[in-house]
Amino acid sequence: MDEAPIIYAVPVRDLPGRMVRTVRTGRSPQGQRVGIAFTRSELLVTAMGADQAWEELCESALRGMLRPLGIDRIQVDPLLVAPPLDPSIGDRAAPTVPARGPATLVGPRDMIDPVPVGTGSGAGQGR
Repeated sequence: MDEAPIIYAVPVRDLPGRMVRTVRTGRSPQGQRVGIAFTRSELLVTAMGADQAWEELCESALRGMLRPLGIDRIQVDPLLVAPPLDPSIGDRAAPTVPARGPATLVGPRDMIDPVPVGTGSGAGQGR
């Protein structure tokens, strides 16, 4: 019997002037680009703040969005996600996610150091 897919709370940001969202990515302490996902929205809020927009995505959908970027690792439940040094940079190359709507999974203990990501609008929180 097939198991139901795991649904993650994935941080996103709105693209200015467009009705599209992009998934947020970060970097491991070693500098490798990673996808970011949380098993519960409460963990996302703890790591990234209550104003961080997010969407519910299954692992295969997130992998499909990260693959064109050459990202093959997903950081699951990071303990802290640090803002970038320059907030105007963001995730320019991140794939788009419909406004409603991996690779190797890594547990929270595998990468304790902060994973920097872009900052953006908190409008339109996921459920």
